[in-house]
Amino acid sequence: MKAQDVIEISSEILAGTPVFKGTRVAIKTLFDYLEVSSLDDFLEGFPTVTRNQAEAVIELAANLLYTYTNHYEAAA
Repeated sequence: MKAQDVIEISSEILAGTPVFKGTRVAIKTLFDYLEVSSLDDFLEGFPTVTRNQAEAVIELAANLLYTYTNHYEAAA
């Protein structure tokens, strides 16, 4: 899944903060929840975000981290 399929950035929504597409829920909120709680708790608290959206964002973040780490290791 592509980032633009699940993430929306618009100056008219939360001053351009990245949000889950079709919602006003900031992407950062998901990661804040995951630091201290579970995905299920996040989804319960933010019913406008689907499990598929949340899992896709987590996967995108993991892929970015993996790509960055591999690039960093290759450059070292």
